[in-house]
Amino acid sequence: MASYEFLAGSYDALTGDVGYGRWADYVERHFARLKRPVRRVLDLACGTGSLTLELARRGYEMTGVDLSPEMLAAAEEKCRVLENRPWFFCEPMESLRLPGRVDACVCCLDSVNYVLRPQKLARAFQRVWNCLEPGGLFLFDADTPEKLAAMDGQVFLDETEDVFCVWRGEYSGKRRICSFWMDLFERSGETWRRSGELHQEYAYTIEELAGYLSDAGFVRVKQYGELKFCAPRPGEQRVFFAAVKGE
Repeated sequence: MASYEFLAGSYDALTGDVGYGRWADYVERHFARLKRPVRRVLDLACGTGSLTLELARRGYEMTGVDLSPEMLAAAEEKCRVLENRPWFFCEPMESLRLPGRVDACVCCLDSVNYVLRPQKLARAFQRVWNCLEPGGLFLFDADTPEKLAAMDGQVFLDETEDVFCVWRGEYSGKRRICSFWMDLFERSGETWRRSGELHQEYAYTIEELAGYLSDAGFVRVKQYGELKFCAPRPGEQRVFFAAVKGE
């Protein structure tokens, strides 16, 4: 079962509470702190393109990259309304290649945790470094090990009038992987269609992620609490990283 193969069509309906405008505000505040113009932006692991769309509406030249063809199809359809339509590419992070460099790369909603092998994530960070202009910004967030471990045995429910999704978490401390087993029910007329997906996230520590960034050549590596500009507190559920490619 490929992640987002079935969920792509219902993803936006089930994540209506994310608040992409607030995320875009936070991203732009980081751009302002960079003290250099940011015009071209890569949305890495862009999903259905909600953040891509929001940033494009604010005037940025957007490129979206994702591993899921189904999610990218939804993103392209969503962005058809734009005059400055983004470019979209289907490729994994560790093989990231762009036709040109960008001023900033954002990778949001714990997408880095979906890379289950540390060597691949380290390689992905190197690829991002290659795609950035000197002085460019790499901004991403990650679920903390504490958050993923707490998911073990938990059952969650998301629903709309036409979609019902129940998912349960299982955490393996030995493998450092949290597996989310999802059952998705979608209504079509008077009938319901059932599908299932497996999502998995790797529990990276703050120290590991900072090390991958430094090894890739990034400087001014900083960590922040969730959508904040202060250092993460003990027990933080989501941590943001901001790093710069040296001039």
